[in-house]
Amino acid sequence: QVQLVESGGGLVQAGESLRLSCAQSGGIFSINAMGWYRQAPGKQRELVATITSGGKTNYANSVKGRFTISRDNAKNTVYLQMNSLKPDDTAVYYCKSGGPGGVYWGQGTQVTVSS
Repeated sequence: QVQLVESGGGLVQAGESLRLSCAQSGGIFSINAMGWYRQAPGKQRELVATITSGGKTNYANSVKGRFTISRDNAKNTVYLQMNSLKPDDTAVYYCKSGGPGGVYWGQGTQVTVSS
């Protein structure tokens, strides 16, 4: 059974940075595609960034140039480096793992950006 645990969220001011981490236990991390999604109050969950098992990345237009997704297969961990944060980035951020064993979600970590 795959479990995902996110960390690194918090309260920051606009323009500051945060790095989110998502550690996977169970399954075979290296063959899974990983992604970060977010959900703001009253809005639907939306894609932020994804990374394939081979390291190919994809970003939402709203975060391109500010956020970077990366993975460390030796640590079974995916990261989301978030720079130049804006109040509109305020949301609960969720980690997603997808592969032959199925799709799994983490419990989410809150990111709040004050103006």
